[in-house]
Amino acid sequence: MLLTLVAGGLAKSQTAAKKRTAPELIELARQKDGALEAAIRGTFDEKTLKEGTAWVGYGPDFFFAIDAGAMPSLVIDDEATGRAMEAVPGGQAGGSKLWYAAVRIDPVGKLHAFYYLVDGKAFGGKLDLPAYGPLSYARPGVPQGKLSEKIAHVSKVYEGMKSNYWIYVPAEYDAKTPAALMVFQDGEGYGKRPEDGGSDNGILNVIDNLIAEKKIPVMICVFINPGDITDAPGTETYKGIKAHADRVHRTLPDATRSTLYDTVSDKYDKYLVGEILADVGAKYNLRKDAYSRGITGLSSGGICSFNAAWQEPEQFSRVISWIGSFTAIQWRERPDVVDGGQDYPEKIRREPHRNIRVWLQDGSNDLEVPNWGSWPLANLKMANALKGFGYDFHLSFGKGTHNPSHGAAEFPEEMVWLWRGYDAAKTEETFVMDPAEKALPYFRVAVVNRSAE
Repeated sequence: MLLTLVAGGLAKSQTAAKKRTAPELIELARQKDGALEAAIRGTFDEKTLKEGTAWVGYGPDFFFAIDAGAMPSLVIDDEATGRAMEAVPGGQAGGSKLWYAAVRIDPVGKLHAFYYLVDGKAFGGKLDLPAYGPLSYARPGVPQGKLSEKIAHVSKVYEGMKSNYWIYVPAEYDAKTPAALMVFQDGEGYGKRPEDGGSDNGILNVIDNLIAEKKIPVMICVFINPGDITDAPGTETYKGIKAHADRVHRTLPDATRSTLYDTVSDKYDKYLVGEILADVGAKYNLRKDAYSRGITGLSSGGICSFNAAWQEPEQFSRVISWIGSFTAIQWRERPDVVDGGQDYPEKIRREPHRNIRVWLQDGSNDLEVPNWGSWPLANLKMANALKGFGYDFHLSFGKGTHNPSHGAAEFPEEMVWLWRGYDAAKTEETFVMDPAEKALPYFRVAVVNRSAE
């Protein structure tokens, strides 16, 4: 599944000059400034205000706004009662009013949720409300790395497929010393800062801050987008992807992404390692050992990342999967591919143990697609399979939807966990389950979305 990495209730189409940050809105509210109404309407579009989904945050400080006819109460997480909101001075139009609340939400580095009570009934809200911690923001004195311009590549493994990628080089990189490596699927969504037109997930800030604190090694990051096969008609790759697109009514770019990411085989690894990373390695001094290589992605990019390490454990040993699509999306789409993503729990059980470390993240309100399966159940099955066979893994399971906010909020924690104990003097380590995880029981399921009868 394809997602845009955007955190917050802000509309991309609005001009940045009209938007205010959470601290700015909070300060206007504190001072009872008459400019508050214009600031709110300039920051949020009318749709999100009327639907009750408008919010903006910075660290633990959040600002919520809603257009409602009666005074709403704001409910955060599992609060027993709502918080009364204040009317915006002059913020009245068409019989309704603008209401706001400035709220501090803890803990940071976690996913939260909110909704409103209007006339005693639940209204609006979001299940995906990330509270970013200090490591997700640029910090004074921490040098920032440099993101390359877009690099175009034409594949031989996927005949004629065009793809784009970016290389992030940290400030501490020294060409004399081989650097670790981290690869990001759907890379453009991760690798741009807000001021460069990217999302506000803070991924580059996290990398800069953790390297500066020596909590992760100096690493080159490769942010790679899925390819485009449109200009290569007549090739076997094009024919296969076009057939899949027609069969399941997907666009050609979406079908290309799914073919690359969801297929359980080693073909994507051959492309990634043999073509993309070979080119990157010709420009930068990269470590070749799997001990020094990690890979991550979300949704179909999540299963893609796990698949890369599973198929090529001598290339990648560290995996982060957000809302991973361990489902039947590409099951038996080609005669040479027998297993689908839904088979991975059983593959873990029946195939030789891989020396990999895996962080999984999902939420109980993730997708359920009849032809493909259940994302939450699939990730729970993955976690129990990994646990049962002694893998070094962690599952972060919340209440979120098919959304990157949970994973992005926890990204500093994920990276510290993934790279814990790293020693640049070593080229290998046998990963074993953390004792704290080993002491915990298997994951169990409770039915929460059916009425009691």
